[in-house]
This record gives sequence, C-alpha cells and structure tokens, in this order.
Amino acid sequence: MTIGEVADHFGLPAHVLRHWESVGLLSPARVQGDRRRYTRDDLFRVASIVRAKQAGLPLPDIRAFLAARDPAARKDVLRRNHRALQDRMAALRSALDLLEAGLDCSHEDIATCPNYRAHLAELVDVTGNGPRAPSR
Repeated sequence: MTIGEVADHFGLPAHVLRHWESVGLLSPARVQGDRRRYTRDDLFRVASIVRAKQAGLPLPDIRAFLAARDPAARKDVLRRNHRALQDRMAALRSALDLLEAGLDCSHEDIATCPNYRAHLAELVDVTGNGPRAPSR
C-alpha cells in the first residue's frame, strides 16, 4: 500500500506516518523513486502505534515497546504506562458519573443539587478550607 492508502485506512494525515518513520517507529520498504510501500506487517505496526497512542503512551515508549526483543524489557515499558492509564480511566469514569448526575438533576440550580454535589465531594475539603487538588 502507498502512504496515502495507509493514512486513509487509519484516518491519519500522511505527515504523521512520515513523522513516525523519522523517529524510528516505522520503516516501510522503498520502491522506485524512493516511494514507500507498506506491507501487511507494516499495517499491524501502525495499528499497534495507533492503539498505544490512544492508551497515552509517548512515542519513545512505543518505540521501546515495539523494539524490545526481551519480554522483560517490553513488560517494563508496559508496566510504566499501565498505572497512568488506570488513573486516566478512573478520572474519566468519575467525569462520566458527574455528567450523568447532572442529566438526572431537576434542580433549578445544579450547584445546589445534593446528588450532583455528592459527585464533587472528593474534590472539596471537608474542613472548609476550599478545594483539594485531585489525587493521582
């Protein structure tokens, strides 16, 4: 496949694939005129990068993960990112719960709704000293 076909397939701009190549994540074959040709293996590699990016892994960690030949080294990269993804998922779940509480609220002023406030209680200092920083 050409770079344009791969980009279209994954819904990416072609310059993203070129960038990934420049940082060592991809190395498609070159044919006449120095044109890139992507194989099925390259497509699986692009899919791996896309998923890893969706999980929040930075490009250096994705490169280390994909390049690791030693399962222990690969697992080290994944462990480093596992906790951060769990934390983000918990924060998103909490945010979704807040939105659902807002949707279920019939109070004129949502800020006075006890159910809505209950979803915000963890961010409010119970001693009356104001908001706390969200835990990580």
